[in-house]
Amino acid sequence: MKRWLISPGLRPFWLLLMLVVLWDVGIRVFDIKPYLVPTPWSVAQQLVVEWPMLWRQTLPTLYATLGGFVASAVVGVLVAMWISYSRLVESFVYPLLVFSQSIPKVAIAPLFVVWFGFGIVPKIIAAFLLGFFPVVVATVQGFKSVEADVIDLARSMGANPLKVFLKFRLPTALPSIFSGLKVSVTLAVVGAVVGEFVGSNSGIGYVLQKANGTFDLPLMFAALVILSMVGVLLFLAIELIERALMPWHVSQRVDVQLGV
Repeated sequence: MKRWLISPGLRPFWLLLMLVVLWDVGIRVFDIKPYLVPTPWSVAQQLVVEWPMLWRQTLPTLYATLGGFVASAVVGVLVAMWISYSRLVESFVYPLLVFSQSIPKVAIAPLFVVWFGFGIVPKIIAAFLLGFFPVVVATVQGFKSVEADVIDLARSMGANPLKVFLKFRLPTALPSIFSGLKVSVTLAVVGAVVGEFVGSNSGIGYVLQKANGTFDLPLMFAALVILSMVGVLLFLAIELIERALMPWHVSQRVDVQLGV
């Protein structure tokens, strides 16, 4: 029984349960009014009652998130390879990428609506812009972490550039790439919602705006719970792919994870 209670897989659940209990106790102790912070029970009721609507509105957000994330993963890795292979390209492109991140995406998101209309494209672009930079930074760091002596040794043994990339550069960079992808997929959710804020009649962002306009706090919190679930599930999906592709890495060893 004790082992089941302290199981690593259930620890997030117990922490979440504790936070919900503290949430409910805090409302009761400090007598917080429902129009300021809803109770966990009212949020749970709203999740059950509005589940069909919330599920329908989750799908557009999920599609935009996946579209933006896939684009950021593909383009980000390719740009990072381009940067890591050329110091000249790095000196030109990298500062520009850093500069682009100082521009608030919510400020330029209305432009995407003007240019591309009210469809899914502006939301995908917003998700792409938020998820792109972490992939580039992590991937560049991963490719630059390859020891030059290892590359020289491989070349001296007759390895061609493709074999050097597949056998040495890519395996070394994979942990960093997946670290960037994990950050990117959660930011892509935020980007999709930002795109829905500025111009959309569907999606969880639209539900949040509607609930905010009517001061329906239980519905707003229910929508936030859905968004959190989407982010967590996508993060776990990337982690499962990482484990499948990198069973050899030290982070995937059970004895290391358990502290043995």
